[in-house]
Amino acid sequence: MTEQLDHLLSIMALLRDPVRGCEWDLAQDFSTIAPYTIEEAYEVADAIERSNLDDLKAELGDLLLQVVFHSRIAEEAGHFAFNDVAKTISEKMERRHPHIFSNEGGVMKDARWENLKAAEREAEGATGALDGVALALPALMRAQKLQKRAARQGFDWPDIAGPKAKVIEEIGELQEASELDRTEEAGDLLFAAVNLVRAYGVDAEQALRFANSKFERRFRAMEELAGGDFAERELEEQEELWQEVKRQEKRN
Repeated sequence: MTEQLDHLLSIMALLRDPVRGCEWDLAQDFSTIAPYTIEEAYEVADAIERSNLDDLKAELGDLLLQVVFHSRIAEEAGHFAFNDVAKTISEKMERRHPHIFSNEGGVMKDARWENLKAAEREAEGATGALDGVALALPALMRAQKLQKRAARQGFDWPDIAGPKAKVIEEIGELQEASELDRTEEAGDLLFAAVNLVRAYGVDAEQALRFANSKFERRFRAMEELAGGDFAERELEEQEELWQEVKRQEKRN
């Protein structure tokens, strides 16, 4: 394992070599590589969702390359190296699992885990409960994380009725919004919907991913039933195809 990792690190060092390196790799910095890092993380998730272990192995390698790439750029600037990254996460995992790596014993409870993370954020200079929720997260996932952080401070609805009423309220405000305010009101509606879903104990990001997959599967099935002229059909005919696909799914 160490041999292969050292080999990967040496490859990246060569690619970034000012004399012998690759022109494209040399031109990159943290900001230009960041979109690829995010993309590779999603491709890992996609391989898992498809239960394709061969693709998962390849995508994990692509994601590891991103860590190596960022670490190499930092090392060249004198900030830190790959070993420092590995050391940092190792220390964090040991610190967050005192029941495993110390003599405390017992079982790690959710509240205890969150308290440990909160203490870490405070030690890193956080001054508020929402500090540290990454801006680069997908908006849906970030909304859920912000809401969870606020809820741990007691700022949350006591039951389902509150977020449900809020969604209905935001639908009305979107309907009444001017063109100038429409985007803001649409955002408020989506944020309220995440809150309602969270109140039911459902992960909003995962739920929407499932919904996307279901829609894609059904739409492709409609196109197949239509025999190549789906776009030319009237909306009523397209709706009937949609209902037929749903009936087929139930039968199967």
